Amino acid sequence: MKKTAMLAAAVAALILAGGAVRAAEVEVKLLNKGPDGGAMVFEPAFVKIVPGATVKFLSTDKGHNAESIKGMLPEGATPFQGKNGEDTAVKFDQEGVYGVKCLPHYGMGMVAMIVVGSPTNLDQAKAVPQVGKAKQVFATLFDKLEASKNASK
Repeated sequence: MKKTAMLAAAVAALILAGGAVRAAEVEVKLLNKGPDGGAMVFEPAFVKIVPGATVKFLSTDKGHNAESIKGMLPEGATPFQGKNGEDTAVKFDQEGVYGVKCLPHYGMGMVAMIVVGSPTNLDQAKAVPQVGKAKQVFATLFDKLEASKNASK
């Protein structure tokens, strides 16, 4: 029993050392214009959370949705698809990398990355072909993920 408690504490410390957010709910805004002047963005576009946390995608500006990208989900994770113009709350239980898009603005690069715990499916997520500007945005998001992994070493 004592070993189990110590192991659980060690795992929790490792997750927290990786920069994961401990909050039960994180808000991500869907915007026509981001704070840096970029058009059609998730703000923030890169989020690290612990398993069991919820991300609430806020349809701050009209005409957006949040949905998972096929192939950019850990094995066993449930795909999700929010309705256009409505807030969408998603609980992330499976560890790994999740790609998220706004379907109407996907080609314009309106994508986000949610990293839950350890990025167990990183290679699989990187292998998913992207369209238009989403390809460039994901390259930046994967760089942020690598930087966050290096910072926790």
